[in-house]
Amino acid sequence: MNKSIEIGGHVIGMDSPTFVIAEMSANHLMDYDRAIAIMRAAKDAGADAIKIQTYTPDTITLNCDDPCFQITQGTIWDGTTLYKLYQTAYTPWEWQPKLKEAAESMGLVFFSSPFDLSSIDFLEELNVPVYKVASFEMNDIPFIRKIARTGKPVIMSTGVSYLADIELALRTCKEEGNENVILLKCCSAYPSPYEDINLRTIPSMEETFDCITGLSDHTMGFAVAGAAVAVGAKVVEKHLTLSRADGGADAAFSMEPEEFRQMVEHIRIIEKALGKVTYELTPKQKASRDHARSLFVAQDMKAGDVFTPQNLRSVRPSCGLHTKYYEELLGKKISRDAKSGTPMSWDLVQS
Repeated sequence: MNKSIEIGGHVIGMDSPTFVIAEMSANHLMDYDRAIAIMRAAKDAGADAIKIQTYTPDTITLNCDDPCFQITQGTIWDGTTLYKLYQTAYTPWEWQPKLKEAAESMGLVFFSSPFDLSSIDFLEELNVPVYKVASFEMNDIPFIRKIARTGKPVIMSTGVSYLADIELALRTCKEEGNENVILLKCCSAYPSPYEDINLRTIPSMEETFDCITGLSDHTMGFAVAGAAVAVGAKVVEKHLTLSRADGGADAAFSMEPEEFRQMVEHIRIIEKALGKVTYELTPKQKASRDHARSLFVAQDMKAGDVFTPQNLRSVRPSCGLHTKYYEELLGKKISRDAKSGTPMSWDLVQS
């Protein structure tokens, strides 16, 4: 897989800034003006991109009350059906061209998660720059094949995928000549328990699949997102709402704007702190090295006195001889009178 991918003017790669995605999902609450406000909040908070979802209840599931369509897995949505949930959560398709135009005017990359073949066709008409495959669609191979054929970058969440599922999805993209794939570590629980995140999988995933990796995060707070960047994530996706108190299908595990802003700030700090592998000293470190230890005369001495642990000591600063000569100098004689605090030098040693 390619190790440098361009999305909407942003280069994503090992040496590039983390690509931060604000996921709107159902947080618009079926209010177009609120959707615009969320995008504006995302931009103000430092997001690089806004992501929506492209489906209708009829394109993602069936209007059926049979037990297998009931949500009973211990989620925040238990007690309803898939169809009824998606009726409250989908983003009206007629909004999406206008949302894309508005987002791009704000300087945000705009893209979406399609959920069936018709939604891919719709998003191709909008000319989105990248596609997101949600965790629960990773095993829809005809769907992935069609996305790969667009030739656009593909971001895949792996939340409910076994290793074999990931391998098959990537192989499908390769078969279509598309190697611009980014894998996101994900825990498809809402919100996700911290102990289920397993961030150490991110560098393993990068090595195993030879691709760019990131995190789709449903935990509370931004500690996990920051830690993901520290272990190699180059993409971070978090849900954003104006206020959790406003409710909605995704509100309980979404960030508010100020929290999102703090997350982005911490990510940028972490990126600076990660730096590069180096054993060279910075100019500030070199200046601070003046206060490292070295050998000093620690008592007033007369010419001919013998160096002992009492009159020859390793102390700060670094003006004297290196401490590695300490044992060598013990027992030798001083060549001239010296006061306490004199930096040790070879001309103080009788030959």
